[in-house]
Amino acid sequence: MRLDGTSALVSGGASGLGRATSERLCRAGAKVTILDLPSSSGEALAAEIGARFVPGDVTDESQVTAAVAAANETGPLRVLVHTAGRSGPGRLLTRENDPAPLDPFRASVAVNLTGTFNVLRLAASAMAKTEPEDGERGVCVLTASIAGYEGQIGQIPYAAAKAGVIGMTLVAARELASRLIRVCTIAPGIFDTPMLHRHPPETRAKFGQVVPHPNRLGDVDEYAALAEHVIVNAMLNGETIRLDGALRMAPR
Repeated sequence: MRLDGTSALVSGGASGLGRATSERLCRAGAKVTILDLPSSSGEALAAEIGARFVPGDVTDESQVTAAVAAANETGPLRVLVHTAGRSGPGRLLTRENDPAPLDPFRASVAVNLTGTFNVLRLAASAMAKTEPEDGERGVCVLTASIAGYEGQIGQIPYAAAKAGVIGMTLVAARELASRLIRVCTIAPGIFDTPMLHRHPPETRAKFGQVVPHPNRLGDVDEYAALAEHVIVNAMLNGETIRLDGALRMAPR
C-alpha cells in the first residue's frame, strides 16, 4: 500500500504513539485525519502538520463514523492506525480479600478492546467499499501491548483487554482477506509516552534499564516507523509484532 496521496485515519493520533504516527504518515505524503478526544491537542497538531482533526471517543459509534466519513472526504480511506487506549491498575482481590470493584475492569475493556473493535469495524467497512489499488483495498494497524502476553500483577484489566486485541488480529485478517484488507497489530514494550509520564524521571529511567537491548525506553517514532512499514509491506498480515527490545515482563 503506497502512502503518498492516500487517506489515513489515526485514532488516538494527538499524543504519544499516535502523534508520532500522524507526523510520520504526513511526511510520507498521506492525507491524515486525526481522531482523538475533544480535550486533546489534536486541533493544534493537525494545523501544525497539515492534517485534519475530528474530535471523538473511540467507544462512540456515531463519533467514529463521523471521523471515518471525514477521512473519506480526502480520498478513499485505505489506512487505519489505531493507537487510542488508556492505562489503569486493577486486581482481582482487595487487601482485605474482598472482590475488587468491577468498574475499572469494565472501563479498561471499553476503551482498549471494545474501542479497538469499534474503530476497526467502521474503518474496514469504508475500506471494503473502495476500488482495489495495487491488489489492496486497505491496511489496519492495531495497538496491543506486551502486557497482553505477560501482564504484571495489578495490570489485569489492561492485560486482559490487550490480550483481546491480540486475539482478534488473526481472525480479523482472515475475515477481511476476501475484501483485500490487511490487519496487523503492534505490541509495544515500555515506551516513553505521556502515559508513562505520571511517573517521575528516575522511575522512568529504571523502566528503561530492564530492557535487554537497546537498554532504554522505546521512542515513539520507532513505533511509527514500524506502523509505516506494515502499511507498505503487502506480505505483513494477521501478525502481532512485539516491539520491545527483547523484554519479557516480570510478575511485578
